[in-house]
Amino acid sequence: MRLSFLIKHYFFSAFRELFVHHHGSLEFRAKLFALVIAANEEAKVENYILVKKIGVDIYKNDEDRANLLMLSTKEFVNKIRENNEFTMDTLVLSIQRELRQAPRYAKKIDTESLKEFIALSHDRDTISYQENIVEFLEKLKEEILHEKKSQIQKDEAAIIPRY
Repeated sequence: MRLSFLIKHYFFSAFRELFVHHHGSLEFRAKLFALVIAANEEAKVENYILVKKIGVDIYKNDEDRANLLMLSTKEFVNKIRENNEFTMDTLVLSIQRELRQAPRYAKKIDTESLKEFIALSHDRDTISYQENIVEFLEKLKEEILHEKKSQIQKDEAAIIPRY
């Protein structure tokens, strides 16, 4: 990575909300990737390379944004590994809370991309754990989208006058 990007990242991490366009969306995706990566205690650099590759695809070749996604993901994984107060459970709760507040984020849960991280794992227990996480996220996505669709139908029914 370029030195200019690293300096920019250091500055942006402190003031991400102010300077990064749609920082909430980027941070949500980083949490999803971190959840699957942190499930593998032997996660390697290949996981973060994959995050960057997926980020380049998502952000239409915006390398800086893909790098921010990768570094944000790495920050969350490091937080889980180094901080006793920030665990996989708190990350799951954070994801659930964000989905309740912004149901549109459910569309950002791309389980096919998340499954690519499972291929980087070698331990059967880790693979099973990661598969369960991806399955949980898929069910959560479906639940949120179903709730959103039901709410839209209720809203439309309330608007349409009955004669």
